[in-house]
Amino acid sequence: MNYETKICADCGREITWRKKWAACWDQVRFCSDACRKRKVSALDIELEASILALLGERAGGATICPSEVARSFFQEGEWRNEMERIRRAARRLVGRGEVEILQKGQVVDPSTAKGPIRLRRKTG
Repeated sequence: MNYETKICADCGREITWRKKWAACWDQVRFCSDACRKRKVSALDIELEASILALLGERAGGATICPSEVARSFFQEGEWRNEMERIRRAARRLVGRGEVEILQKGQVVDPSTAKGPIRLRRKTG
């Protein structure tokens, strides 16, 4: 059995193997009950596509702020409340190897990044 880490299907954070999952590690898809209940919605898939579309409009290596995506989808008073949803979409894209999350110009671990982030297409 290979007990490496996995990426949560909902939030995109890293799932670390636990002994209680020894018999069912292959079926583990979510990091928590909250992620299992929330699941990925059609809107979440649209947000991922929007991230990729905005990055596609920029020059190679250019970044976007997750708030740009939020502002394009949600009304003026609501977009701030949806930022975690955008971050989850970005983490899922990182897990698939499509984008990178940066802080102060450096690629960071999406599972532990706190504070302001930028997104760019995966390089190399």
